[in-house]
Amino acid sequence: MTAAGHSGRALERFLRSLAARDASPHTIRAYRTAVGTYLAWLDERDVDWRTPTRSHLRAYLARLTATTARTSVAQRLAAIRAFHRFAARSALAAGDPWGAISTPRLPRRLPRVLEVDQVERLLAAVDDELVRATETDARASRGGGIATAIALRDRALIETAYAAGLRISELASAELGMLDLRRGEVRVIGKGRKERIGLLGRPAIRALATYLDEARPILLAVRSSTGPDPAAVFLNHRGDGIGVRGLRYRIDRLCRAAGLPEGVSPHTLRHSFATHLLDGGADLRVVQELLGHESLATTQIYTHVSPTRLRTAYRSAHPRARRADGDPADPDPADGDTRLPPPTTSDRA
Repeated sequence: MTAAGHSGRALERFLRSLAARDASPHTIRAYRTAVGTYLAWLDERDVDWRTPTRSHLRAYLARLTATTARTSVAQRLAAIRAFHRFAARSALAAGDPWGAISTPRLPRRLPRVLEVDQVERLLAAVDDELVRATETDARASRGGGIATAIALRDRALIETAYAAGLRISELASAELGMLDLRRGEVRVIGKGRKERIGLLGRPAIRALATYLDEARPILLAVRSSTGPDPAAVFLNHRGDGIGVRGLRYRIDRLCRAAGLPEGVSPHTLRHSFATHLLDGGADLRVVQELLGHESLATTQIYTHVSPTRLRTAYRSAHPRARRADGDPADPDPADGDTRLPPPTTSDRA
């Protein structure tokens, strides 16, 4: 068998191993594309994928860097490295040729978050949509119609996303059996098919209860297919479970209606959830559990985004963070004079 044929079989085995570990279809597609493109590049140059030289790997890295965005470079290299590690573990290859190759690191960017008042503006935009929908349905002589049902769904959607810090894929996959409004909980299927419990505050519970009682039956009634009723919590205007694309469209639309800055995405609500919890004094490990992060290091980025937490830590720890009493620039005169005494001669030296 040629090296190309062998690489194709190795790739299929690798993808089956991902599926066995409950990787999402999106992840499997992305890995198939990244690794398949890499193997095809090696095959075009008559290079055995099991033993590429350092110069071959550096040439491929240079090609990626020149033609692909930096974030995509990192994602594709992660897939290629995972493939080679799998091949080495499975005795398909002697080792991992990428192990000795240093790859560019992405700069760590802080996530965008909303201020609390911006979240309130978003919810106000949902309320405005509900008022307009009610008026529209009233003019059409169908009180409590589709427009009102969609507006109630949108309110429950935003409240749930912000209350529980859910990913958009987790919102799309939420099913009725996962909700326990009496306890204020939603069971979430996160990355890697791992389950966790998301908590719901009173506004989210009220919004969900209203949606489930008054709006979801209306959306379900317009469903034309004859199969069993969908188990999804959130339905679209056709009465089927709303997908990730539909959810993204609705949330983006509401963000624009609220006048939020460009670049705010559905995931911004998740970032805001974590940051606002830390601002309120929540323990970092509690936030880690609620977000479903495997590593605390992933959650720690929010400590750099939380301005209240940073400011409190700075002012309590730094000896010259606060000014003297009576200084009009003092952010909190009640803190007293925390200045150090004037330097001595030895200090000046």
